Amino acid sequence: MSKKAAAVLLASSLLLGACASVTESPAPADPPSAGNEAGKSGATEPTSPSSGTDAAAGSEAPAEGKDKPAETGSGGDEQPPKLYRMDSAYNIVPIKEDGTEKKVVLLTFDDGPKDQAMVDSLLDTLDKHKAKAIFFVNGYRVKEHPELLKQIFERGHMIGNHSYDHIILKNEPIAKVRKQVKDVQELVKDTIGTAPVFFRPPNGAGGDVGHQVAKEEDLLYMTWSNGSLDWTMKKSDPNKKQAIIKNVMDQLHPGSNILMHELPWTVETLDELLTKLEQKGYSFVDPHSIDTGVIE
Repeated sequence: MSKKAAAVLLASSLLLGACASVTESPAPADPPSAGNEAGKSGATEPTSPSSGTDAAAGSEAPAEGKDKPAETGSGGDEQPPKLYRMDSAYNIVPIKEDGTEKKVVLLTFDDGPKDQAMVDSLLDTLDKHKAKAIFFVNGYRVKEHPELLKQIFERGHMIGNHSYDHIILKNEPIAKVRKQVKDVQELVKDTIGTAPVFFRPPNGAGGDVGHQVAKEEDLLYMTWSNGSLDWTMKKSDPNKKQAIIKNVMDQLHPGSNILMHELPWTVETLDELLTKLEQKGYSFVDPHSIDTGVIE
């Protein structure tokens, strides 16, 4: 065996050992404690602002060569080339070291669509910064506001699956998890003509069962690697805008997968946050350029 092959085997062994030690327990509560995430269940997000509960727990991507559902995006528009993939810590990184920009972030918004005014503002701000995002939607909200889902899609953004009822999936039997995921796949496809290719479990807590169902549905399972902590805030809290910006900027790194929500204070903060990211030299990944079939 060559020295190079031996080194590769040693590195693989160390990585597998590290992944095997990860559990789905929330990180130690050094950051601000999490409050209720804006969702139907009232469950809390993990207390760690830097990553989702399942971070680095072995992300699932569809096996190469398998048929995948058509990607969501602006209807009929030509999509960009696949330049990025997701790594095991849920960061977005270039597929090839060929000069592809590394200093990028992925913008994501969970728990919608809720409200016309908030959606309008989010979309207008994203347009202003020439940014695209993934909107991880709940089925029951899509059922209530199919027109908002269509609006998001028609403005060129991607739709992600965030389960039907926003429940903690890791504690549920697989049949129930399948229904939670499949019902969203079908509802979104019926509404906009194409099904999601990204899946984020509520609270980042999908567990083994969430990974399995995502794989069955050819969905790229992700949590996040940079949490805004907007879900911990209440209407009465002062300085929410400054807190969101600080949370994101303190965790900022190339490939940050930024978790935000459709909340009034996030909507009010978004323009300033994106401006600060641009001032730091960051650009925004178009989710359509992420290859969901590339396995690390």
